[in-house]
Amino acid sequence: MEFSRITARGQTTIPKRIREAANLREGDVIAFDLRGDHLVLTKVTRDSDGYLEGLSGVMNEWSEPEDEAAWRDL
Repeated sequence: MEFSRITARGQTTIPKRIREAANLREGDVIAFDLRGDHLVLTKVTRDSDGYLEGLSGVMNEWSEPEDEAAWRDL
């Protein structure tokens, strides 16, 4: 079991061992779900959700490095 603290802004770090085991990389999209009293984190892949794939095709105006920098701390 791994532990991580949540900051005042609601942010946390996924422990390195967990990131590596789940093959999570910078830029990956993750989904959160509640199942009873369990928080489930799932890596979203392009083929796992057609909605996200379709949405990404029309949201490309926000894919520049400057946009990423502007939204990073929100």
